[in-house]
Amino acid sequence: MPKVSEEFLLARREEIIDACAQLYETMNFKDITLKEIGYVTSFNRTSIYNYFNTKEEIFLALMQREYDSWAEEMEALARRRKTFTRKELADALARSLEKRERLLKLLSMNHYDMEENSRIENLVEFKRSYGKTLQAFDHCLERHCPDMRSKNREEFIYAYFPFMYGIYPYAVVTDKQRKAMEEAGLNFKYHSVYELTYHCLLKLFAAGSVERKHDL
Repeated sequence: MPKVSEEFLLARREEIIDACAQLYETMNFKDITLKEIGYVTSFNRTSIYNYFNTKEEIFLALMQREYDSWAEEMEALARRRKTFTRKELADALARSLEKRERLLKLLSMNHYDMEENSRIENLVEFKRSYGKTLQAFDHCLERHCPDMRSKNREEFIYAYFPFMYGIYPYAVVTDKQRKAMEEAGLNFKYHSVYELTYHCLLKLFAAGSVERKHDL
């Protein structure tokens, strides 16, 4: 049997993740199966088991890829020669997250299932990517907000990242949900991912400024 190259194996793995991403654009998480994913790849369904044991592992790899891409963009922001003001940094960070609606959807709807039904080695790799994202965000704060202490940056991050879990349900509303809110008498106002993120970051920066004043 001919030896398969690492590049070939990686390409196969990425094809499976791409297929999952494609299906997730039009299908619900619960309706996507390994069989459905197999239909969108160039090889049969049983071959998927050479790379992933469950569909949750595929989704976890997809979310890991989203985090890796976001971390790269934030590291690039941290390397900018020009120092941003807090408003400029909030704008740049909000725009970077605005492009990652898929990540926000995964976080808000299926994160627990993906982690619970994945092998520990896959989960460890995912957590490494998540850690790199936290680190990249911290680098942005450290570079553009030099007056923020390490403890303040940590508190900022652990206020902002949990907030991300709730962005998608507020930014993406179905016709059925909108109708239900109207009939319930709720005055729903649409906010984009950018708007929600930008204003949250400004509030966090403002809160941090108040705390620093109290420390003086």
